[in-house]
Amino acid sequence: MENQTTLYTLVLSGLSDLPSLQLPLFLVFLLVYLMTLTGNLLIVLLICTDSHLQTPMYFFLGTLACLDMGFSSVTIPRMLFDFNTQQRLISIQACITQIFFILFFAVSEFSLLAVMSYDRYVAICRPLHYTQIMHWKACVLLVLGALVICFACSLVHVIFALKLTFCSVKPLQSFFCDVPQLLLVSCSDTFINVFLMFLLGISFGLVVFVLTFCPYIIILNTIMKMQSKAMRSKAFSTCSSHLTVVFIFYGTCFFSYFHSNAKDQSAVDKVASVCYAVLTPLVNPLIYSLRNKIIKTSLKRAVCRMLQM
Repeated sequence: MENQTTLYTLVLSGLSDLPSLQLPLFLVFLLVYLMTLTGNLLIVLLICTDSHLQTPMYFFLGTLACLDMGFSSVTIPRMLFDFNTQQRLISIQACITQIFFILFFAVSEFSLLAVMSYDRYVAICRPLHYTQIMHWKACVLLVLGALVICFACSLVHVIFALKLTFCSVKPLQSFFCDVPQLLLVSCSDTFINVFLMFLLGISFGLVVFVLTFCPYIIILNTIMKMQSKAMRSKAFSTCSSHLTVVFIFYGTCFFSYFHSNAKDQSAVDKVASVCYAVLTPLVNPLIYSLRNKIIKTSLKRAVCRMLQM
């Protein structure tokens, strides 16, 4: 058997090979990153400083904003670095580290969306018991429990990814490291890695999917039985922002990971990756701020306080 040279660095294909596009893309994604940090940080600051927003619903929203900032910070700075240097080289250790944080933030966001669905279920279907069920200790435990489970799931993938060897100079068809692309360029037996992806993806993903969407079946049934049109409108408004974020995140992730992986689909893969890894953390605070009267009122109060200083 011919000896194969073990590689310790990988190559990212990036978004474009055209030199003329590197600077425009750098400026566009730098602007997107700054807007993402600003929007999500503003949400967190409003929730922390405004007593009207210190409720379980906004505690979960603030946690979602923190996850969005972390998610975008794992992918976009690396992309900006590659636009600037045009080398696109990344060490195996750095690649696997990036994979861990991408998995952690992505899976944590899925889990948090499920927790937020449960919060909406209790608020609409069991309003008289809301404060008893969704007290602060329960909220913190729900978030911490979800984060611990997501940390463990991400760590499992990373532990087995560290056992892989790489001897192919074929670039990863993405602008960041991800498990499927990493397995494609490995010269090791990846059966256990693929099996873990399938097992954890189906078991954990199915549970989170059911916990996210099943409460809305009961919620919609409860809303339709409400006598007052104003009450129905208020109930729909409290759910619409969350459902919009859920459909955007699930839609872009599912399209990115479950559509055809043919070679001629690499450009489509990159567009889908940009949507869920870059644009979703940007639009989440916009959706919640533009569709939420309480946050808009809180923002106006904050601006008025700043102008009076």
